[in-house]
Amino acid sequence: MRIEKKGNKVPVLTAEEAVSMIPDGGVVYLDGTSTGIREPAALFQALAKRYRETESPKDLTIFFPNGVGDRQPDSDRGFSVLAIPGLIKRAVGGHIGQSPKIARMIDNNEIEGYNLSMGVMSQMMRAAAAKTPGVISRVGLHTFQDPRQKGCKLNEKTTEDIVKVMEIDGEEFLFYKTIQPTVALLRGTTADEEGYVTMEDEIGASFLDEMAVAQAVHNNGGVVIVQVQRMTKSGCLNPKSVKIPGIYVDAIVVEPNQWQSYSLEGVPTDRHASCDFPTIPADMPPLPLTERKAICRRSLLEIRPGVVGNVGVGVQTALSAVAQEEGISDQFTLTTECGTVGGVAGPPEGSNFGIFRNMRAVIPMPDQFAFYDGGGLDMAFLSFAQLDEEGNVNVHRLAGKIMGTGGFVNISANSKKIVFGGTMTSGGLKVEIRDGKVHILQEGRFRKFVKNVDEITFSGKVAKRQNKPVLYITERCVFRLTQDGVELIEVAPGIDVETQILPLMDFKPLISKDLKEMDPRIFQEQVMGIRKDFA
Repeated sequence: MRIEKKGNKVPVLTAEEAVSMIPDGGVVYLDGTSTGIREPAALFQALAKRYRETESPKDLTIFFPNGVGDRQPDSDRGFSVLAIPGLIKRAVGGHIGQSPKIARMIDNNEIEGYNLSMGVMSQMMRAAAAKTPGVISRVGLHTFQDPRQKGCKLNEKTTEDIVKVMEIDGEEFLFYKTIQPTVALLRGTTADEEGYVTMEDEIGASFLDEMAVAQAVHNNGGVVIVQVQRMTKSGCLNPKSVKIPGIYVDAIVVEPNQWQSYSLEGVPTDRHASCDFPTIPADMPPLPLTERKAICRRSLLEIRPGVVGNVGVGVQTALSAVAQEEGISDQFTLTTECGTVGGVAGPPEGSNFGIFRNMRAVIPMPDQFAFYDGGGLDMAFLSFAQLDEEGNVNVHRLAGKIMGTGGFVNISANSKKIVFGGTMTSGGLKVEIRDGKVHILQEGRFRKFVKNVDEITFSGKVAKRQNKPVLYITERCVFRLTQDGVELIEVAPGIDVETQILPLMDFKPLISKDLKEMDPRIFQEQVMGIRKDFA
């Protein structure tokens, strides 16, 4: 149910009034990313409340390239507040584990579930806006997204095929059928009376998919609802700052108390996080010397001047902070799939992927993925949860629990070189780095080096066919992918191969004839001093 505009003026509604426009069976795009960044929480809460009181709207498809939530199993933050039987029929997500209640509904076959790569979902919104039938991409070939494996399906309840293999000029591609959104729940900072929206207080001043989504919903005859912090008079906004034109917007909801992220809830706007002010490097203290920092330090040794890279969620998120400690941030450029170019992620927000400081540029997420898919990345620094003897990596589904791939499939498929980072084991692993050595105080309960990964998020087979350089870095050793398999090439000081590496692997790796000790500078408290290596 649309509310008619009066001239160019867009109605300003309560959250409850706005969600009453959502029809049964609607396809609803949910805005936001990471830990509460850009989350239109008032709209999510109002939607859940309306369904509990009226059992409407029902049987929704929710569509969300980014994950929003705090990963707490019983939390009602993020998309988890919508995890109500009957409200949702189908979830199509990029990152799902941020909202465990939604993931559990999929695990339990209560709703249908698909996990598509963020890049495919992002570009799909442009396809939806232009009313084209789908996205053609190499991304996902020979992974769980390939219909010859799972076709993005996450459970038995999910039966509709939305991906198919096609051939163009003798080359294989995947065709992802366009999903047309009919409702958009978006967020900005300021709206004028005509619905033009700016995003000046949002983390990183990012704008993700909002433009394409608003166009897609509008062109599909749907409803675009935007939650903002404040209103202003028509014509008062700088047109260069407008991220969503009012011609696409059907309703505005004002929520004065919206936060920038969960970690910044209840505090004044952080102008450093919104890119208004730079952060002085001295205000960002060095990271403690942990296994995470050791992995990032070893990863840094792969970088050369002028490299353009991506840094992913997980252990490698700290890479930019470690590079700043070493004084080499000006020698290369790191990006993220959300659209950031340059900048530093690290203390105090190292766990909040998406909060970067001192960025050089922010571009729309579909544009970032176009750059990635076209081979623009020299390197990618990603994490791994499982690794097998073929060099395959799994990050999206572990022990039957769904996390989601995020942008991982796009990034790993198209980067010229990949550096994976992760600990040797997980679940209770305790490591101490002292006296220049690695000391394993307690092994984790879960093995990460397995005979066969549960599902394939990154295909070692494809990487070998492409002769792509691939490294797997842990706190105690380094492996590389060769045509004959995974090869151990470096060992940390203090680590014994026979007792602290090989017994923790479900397959026997190749062992380099030139097995080396990892650079000792990695395991010293002082900076490594690698800037001179860039001279």
